[in-house]
Amino acid sequence: MAEKTLSVFIDESGDFGPYETHSPYYLVSMVLHDQGIDISGNISAFESHLRNLGYAEHAVHTGPLIRRESVYKNDLVENRKQLFNALFNFSRKLDIHYACAKLRKSECPDVITMTAKLSKAIAEILRANESFWNSYDRVIIYYDNGQIELTKILTSVFNTLYTHVEFRKVKPVDYKLFQVADLVCTMELLSEKAETGNFSASEMEFFDNIRSFKKNYLKHIQKKHL
Repeated sequence: MAEKTLSVFIDESGDFGPYETHSPYYLVSMVLHDQGIDISGNISAFESHLRNLGYAEHAVHTGPLIRRESVYKNDLVENRKQLFNALFNFSRKLDIHYACAKLRKSECPDVITMTAKLSKAIAEILRANESFWNSYDRVIIYYDNGQIELTKILTSVFNTLYTHVEFRKVKPVDYKLFQVADLVCTMELLSEKAETGNFSASEMEFFDNIRSFKKNYLKHIQKKHL
């Protein structure tokens, strides 16, 4: 029987700094792909779409894209929506799952508390789906090591619970599923903001309104939840 391998692409939203009103959450997304499922056709179509939009070999960053920041600061909202929809539709059509750990930073008075809560949240996701993780011979974790605190938590939690895990550092532009993990983080963060009616002006402009966001985007992505 062929060896079963699971790829896990991890991204985060937020940081380990103190609570601030403009950044009240810390999220860690995990996009899960069975390497036995061929997605090369999906990737080729997505890359072709990006080229047609003028973004060849580009790593889509959904947060700055929505907020019109960084490389997108001079792009019209229509162009940014086209790019967002390219990644969204690519993600929606993939045979993947995802999980997401969420923390309210207001409940974390210091880094030690935040580290403990995040470790527990990730461990609970793994234990709740133990049969899924154990159905694979190998689990490969892909992360860009963007935050050293998260890197330490991931290696500690995964290696404590499982013996068939290995870690690889990645560049977002090289792995389309890492960009999907970025999208998932953004969608789940916006889901939290939608529940409290706290969309920013740029988010309201981008999605028209919260109801439209939930109907046209969030519900489709959440079908992939593990």
